[in-house]
This record gives sequence, structure tokens and C-alpha cells, in this order.
Amino acid sequence: MAMSAEEKLTLMKRNLQEILGEEKLVEILKTRDVKIYWGTATTGKPHIAYFVPMSKLADFLKAGCEVTILFADLHAYLDNMKAPWELLELRVKYYEAVIKSMLKSIGVDLTKLKFVKGTDYQLSREYTLDVYKLSSIVTEHDARKAGAEVVKQVDHPLLSGLLYPGLQALDEEYLKCDAQFGGVDQRKIFTYAEKYLPHLGYTKRSHLMNPMVPGLTGSKMSSSDEDSKIDLLDTPAQVKKKLKKAFCEPGNIADNGVLSFCKHVLFPLRGSAFEIKRPAEFGGDITYSSFEELEQAFAKEEVHPGDLKNAVEKYLNELLDPIRREFESPELKKLTAQAYPVAKKNAGSKPSQNTAAGGDDLVPSRLDLRIGKITSVSQHPDADSLYVETVDLGEEQPRTVISGLAGIVPMESLQDRLGVFLCNLKPVKMRGIESTAMLMCASIEDPRQVEPLIPPEGSAPGDRVFIEGYNSIKPDDQLNPKKKVWEKLQPDLRVNDKYEAEWQGSAMLTKLGPVITKTVKNSPIK
Repeated sequence: MAMSAEEKLTLMKRNLQEILGEEKLVEILKTRDVKIYWGTATTGKPHIAYFVPMSKLADFLKAGCEVTILFADLHAYLDNMKAPWELLELRVKYYEAVIKSMLKSIGVDLTKLKFVKGTDYQLSREYTLDVYKLSSIVTEHDARKAGAEVVKQVDHPLLSGLLYPGLQALDEEYLKCDAQFGGVDQRKIFTYAEKYLPHLGYTKRSHLMNPMVPGLTGSKMSSSDEDSKIDLLDTPAQVKKKLKKAFCEPGNIADNGVLSFCKHVLFPLRGSAFEIKRPAEFGGDITYSSFEELEQAFAKEEVHPGDLKNAVEKYLNELLDPIRREFESPELKKLTAQAYPVAKKNAGSKPSQNTAAGGDDLVPSRLDLRIGKITSVSQHPDADSLYVETVDLGEEQPRTVISGLAGIVPMESLQDRLGVFLCNLKPVKMRGIESTAMLMCASIEDPRQVEPLIPPEGSAPGDRVFIEGYNSIKPDDQLNPKKKVWEKLQPDLRVNDKYEAEWQGSAMLTKLGPVITKTVKNSPIK
């Protein structure tokens, strides 16, 4: 039986957080089906949170919409070069393969979908001229504001990041859609499009927004935070391990990534009741026909977090199994390895100059940053300004580190202290003693203030420190002094006004959270 316009709109709106221009959709549905597009920048590997937009695309298709998926390769490059140019084509192929596999796993008919690559039309003469027209009427303030929730924000933004919102706005016209679908974090880009497209003589579109689904740690699910997300190709053992660590406090229904996944993915996709299995002494098996019933039961602590996680694990593996099987093929294994290369260290080889692009790109993932514990500290015998520190970095043998903190930072404050150390500089002798790592500090010259960076509570020697969005490969074995990699990356390392360490606006993190300072802010890290 054919759906009415009201039924189609209800299905399109299910689980959305906000709609801009709903009245236009109502008018369109009186005469024809809605044309809608969803775009994704081909940067980090898609994870299970991608099932959230996938389930909405399934809703749109059921409502009769004409749906286009845009693989936004040019956008990926413009967003702080998260996807190096050399890898764009490979990552587009990976995204297309994995997203098609996801859609098949939830029963979506791919013949009803249109797939488009951004550079197929974004490099055309007409599109390029429109970019120039748009740049002639958009202020720097509006461009920066529009990308505030999507493009990495830095004090001195690159022009590429300012262009990004304009290109996304123009996509609506060049894809000939009635509406664009995305996360609520894109709202500012959507309002930017509504404001500026009419200035070019183009129609203002409607915008449909999903809520931001929390990750397993309770914050936004992120490709750069391994504990926050479950990869689509994770093994059942990895899924179990990550779900076991997931934030799911008894009775707490706020910022609960496990419950959110049930709401936005499992319940919309399931044709049968949601079943939680448990021993008879704990109430026996129980089923829920709606998410609201499950949420109320969890809030009343009638459902234990462990039982909920076990149910989610079962249903999630049912979704992931077809994807895992498809990516067992030699062709897709090779594509995955090429699109997301992992640097390998070979014994006896020359120092690696690995980067995300396999060349000499200046990305912070080249730095081997680790948590270390200073187990002893003493005055350098031949230099009043230097300390000699013995540091446990989680290796078989401790390292010796020379730092110029004498007379600035009290010796006793360093004893048994955890810090962040750069571990792949070429060892250098300082007044006769070889230093094999460098203690990272926030530093202000006038008045003179120096403070070692502070790792998250619970950190341990050897824990990896990384920059958000730059965690897909291993660091160089050793930085080549002639390439001056450290010297070129260091100027963009700083502590912001919130006492948080960052590189070009991207947070410095460990698996436990951000690296910070207590007393020094708005300062470079050296």
C-alpha cells in the first residue's frame, strides 16, 4: 500500500534533532518525492557511528526519496589536509566499498541509490566560477563561523578551511537536491547555504539534522580515539573488549553511547522485538518492543549495563559479520592497507620517513610522543642550567634525558613525575652526556614561565600520545635532522586559553583524554 505524504514525512523525520525548511518538504511531497543528499568527507576510517546516517538513509528510501551519497574527496583535502592528496582516490574507493557493504548489511537496495565523487564535478569550469563568485560576497567572519563545528579551528586558519563551507553549500545546487541531510554539528554550514545560495540565484534548500551520537566513552564518537569507537572491521573479540569498557552507568540515560546506538540504529532497523538474555536468578530473558520501553527500564535500573552490553554485542556482530566477510577478499584487504597505511619498523633498516601519504608530508603523527615517568633527577655535573633525568618510557631500559629546566623548575617537583616525551629525535650529547628523548613543556619567555605538560590521570609509562585526527600510522623510527621535521611541526604546537595542548587546533590526547597544563596557557610547546 502506497504511503501518504504525511506518512512519508513522518518517516523522514524519525529520530532527527532538527529540520530547517520543513514547510518546503511538505509542499514538494504534495506533487512528487523529495530529492535528498548526504555527503561524507573521505578522511578517517568509517566506524559503527556511520550506521546512524545509514539507518536514516534507509528511512528516506522507504519514504520514496531519491537519495544521493556524495564522497566528498575535495572537502577531505580542504579540512586541514586530513586526507593527503596521494591517498584521496584510495580512500574514496574504501569509503564506497565499506558504505555499500554497510547498506547491504541493513537491507538497503543499492539500485535505488546514486553515488557521486566530489571531484567528478567540483573541478568543472562552472563550479569553479561559482566558488569565485561566492568568495566575492562571503566575509571571512561568516566563512569561519560556518565551519566552526566541522573544520578544525586554529588562530591563523588556512584559506582551504574557509572555502570548505562554500563548497558544501554549492553541492546542493550541483547535485540538484531539495534537501541536504547531515549531523547537527553541520547546522552553521546549512544556515550559511540558506543565506548565500540565493545571492547566486540558486534555490534555498531544506536541511535535516541527526543528533550527535555519543561514543563509547560518553563523548562524541571519534575516528582518532580508539576507545571511543568500534571499527567496522573489528573482530568479535575487539567488539567485546570495547563494549566492556564503554561508559554505561546504571540508571544514567544521558551521554550513554550504548543506549544511543540502540535508539538510532538497532531499533529503527529491527523488525522484531529487542531481546535481552539474562539468567533466571536475575529475572530471566526480557524483550522490548520500543526504545522508550528500554530507556525507561534502564533509567529505573531494571536493566543492568552488563546485560544491555551483551545484547548490543550480539546485534552489532550480526550487522558487522557481512561486512567482515566481504572485506576478507584479497582485493579489499589490499585496498584497506593502501588507503590506511600502517608504518612498519624493520630491524636494521634506515630511519623511516613514513607519513600518512608515504612521503615527506608534515603531519604530527610522525612524532613519537609517549608518556614517561621521571624516576630520578640530578644536576648536570658540567652545566648549571641542565638537569639529568632517568625516564621510564615503558621500554626494557630507561632513557637518559637532558632538560634545560635547572633554575626554572624545582628539581623536587620533577621527581616521580609523569610527563610527555618526544622519543624519536636523533640522540644528542649535551656537555658530555647523551640525551635520548625530550621533555615537552609549555613555555612563555616574558615573564619566564615553563611547565612540563601534564598527562591525563591514570596514565602509565609508554602510553601513546597523539594529535586528534592524526593517529592512523606509526611515527617515524627516527626523525631525520636534515629534514627538520620537528623544527617545522613545533611552531604549531601550543597550549590554548583553556590550558589544553594542541597542534593547529587539534587536541593532544592519550587514550585517557587530553594533555593539559595547570599554570601556563596561550603558549608554545617546546
